[in-house]
Amino acid sequence: MTDSVTMLRRNLLHALRYPGMTISGLAMPILMLLLFVFVFGGALGAGLSGGAYVDYVTPGIILMAATSGSMATAVGVCVDMTEGIINRFRTMAISRASVLTGHVVGGVIQTMISIVLLIGVALLTGFRPTAGVLGWLVALGLLALLTFGLTWMAAALGLVTKTAESASNAALPLQFLPFLGSAIVPPESMPAGVRWFAEYQPFTPIIETLRGLLMGTPVGTTGLVAVAWCLGLALIGYVWARARFNRA
Repeated sequence: MTDSVTMLRRNLLHALRYPGMTISGLAMPILMLLLFVFVFGGALGAGLSGGAYVDYVTPGIILMAATSGSMATAVGVCVDMTEGIINRFRTMAISRASVLTGHVVGGVIQTMISIVLLIGVALLTGFRPTAGVLGWLVALGLLALLTFGLTWMAAALGLVTKTAESASNAALPLQFLPFLGSAIVPPESMPAGVRWFAEYQPFTPIIETLRGLLMGTPVGTTGLVAVAWCLGLALIGYVWARARFNRA
């Protein structure tokens, strides 16, 4: 536990001293929100049956903030593995598991800060959620669980890639998959093949659950599907990352 806290402090200090990736992770979701609300919102919102487009797109952009945050963890793990610091850690009397734990917990903290900042900007642009305290707590809990799973997946990607550039590129599919879901437009507006993919890919039930929790609409069984996907991502990412780290 003490070693994990030390590694967490190391990663948070690294994020502060080398803020390029941190600022990018904070700014990108906000720029996407502003782009889709003020540039594309008029055209895309015209196809909705009712409600403001900012209320529809904000839950999708919030999910994208969680996927974007995973890139920093993938790059950080890859840099540690390729620049020799891991070999130095192995000569020290510290827990091997603390290295990945520090990266993952640090990544979750940074991503959740990014999400809170994004929600603040969304409120300024006209986002008007109707959720009560319980709805917000459940939504933030789901986002924390999703971020935890995505960060473990990103740690595994950082372990299997050889350079920081390839680690950054390996995480791109996670960032763009929400576009092929219900993040920006309803799946009903898509061609048949794309619509089928959008309806059954992992991020769509998570987006719909967030949308329901924040906007006060029924969630139904979609919430259970969303939690199952988050737990599945976390389990796969954890097992994959630990296996690759032990073999490295």
